[in-house]
Amino acid sequence: MNWYRGDCHVHSVLSHGGELTPEQLAADARAAGLDFVATTEHNTVAGHAAWAELGASNGDSDTGDGDLLVLFGQEVVTHTGHWLALGLEPGQLIDGGYGVRDEVLDRHLAAVHRVGGLCVAAHPHAPYPSGTFMYPYEGFDVVEVWNGPWTSDVPWQADNEAALAEWGRSLAADVHRGRWRPAIGNSDTHLAGQIGIAHTVVATAELTAATILDGIRTGRSWIAGSAEVWLDFNAAAGPRHAGIGELLDTEGAPAVIRAQVRGVPGGTVTVHTERGLAHRATLPASGSDVVLWQTAAAESGFVRVEVRHADGQMAALSNPITLV
Repeated sequence: MNWYRGDCHVHSVLSHGGELTPEQLAADARAAGLDFVATTEHNTVAGHAAWAELGASNGDSDTGDGDLLVLFGQEVVTHTGHWLALGLEPGQLIDGGYGVRDEVLDRHLAAVHRVGGLCVAAHPHAPYPSGTFMYPYEGFDVVEVWNGPWTSDVPWQADNEAALAEWGRSLAADVHRGRWRPAIGNSDTHLAGQIGIAHTVVATAELTAATILDGIRTGRSWIAGSAEVWLDFNAAAGPRHAGIGELLDTEGAPAVIRAQVRGVPGGTVTVHTERGLAHRATLPASGSDVVLWQTAAAESGFVRVEVRHADGQMAALSNPITLV
């Protein structure tokens, strides 16, 4: 498996508030160290044709110069919440003219699933009209728990913390039932300098639309605040190993949790289980270290990690590893 960085919530001048052309977005994505992006304009798929003119592909090949894969998608803006449709067919438009009381959401989710796409609950705690997500997560594949910069001088600080807390609380029951929804992080780019803050790092064998979507769908991914941050998180029980999004059969043996972090000077690494915060470690001034912790499947049905900067802002967070 290789790790590929991508931003699946990006707006150009084709969306309200967008100030960049697709060409500018592509250049900024490369400069930010991204391997893939998704075009997700508000209730329009005009971005599909615009990106196609750049040589972009939603299939098994990447863009014309071979260094940026572009997924076709849409931000579906409804009266009572926004969601991302990722992996759409070229020109496929998803209706957003409804609210939670209309009870029509399921058929629109089904239209995305029929073409192998993903449905993502977007910025569920956004504090503006229609932005707060009022639908149940049932039927959605992924939850966007990190949207935009995780900084205290913008309202998204509280929104991201609330989205992460809500998702984190649901993991215990969802993992126990064998069906949990992965977390994703995106920039929701509208302006210059925003793309990649945050983004999702996906493990796949190759860089294609199908493999990226599958990696996100199965939770083989973690979220980074920038390309300067690196996280390698895994668990082992004897000779058996598992990585992010995978299941580790411990066969009753202790599970050793290992998190290798780079790029977060003086930061903090925390390990979370169904019982909440289980372990904390401080990173050195270099920002690089390996954190080890031991548990057992009887104590922890899953483990996940968060990495925060010295000021408390998020630097990286992972999807869980399931322990049995």
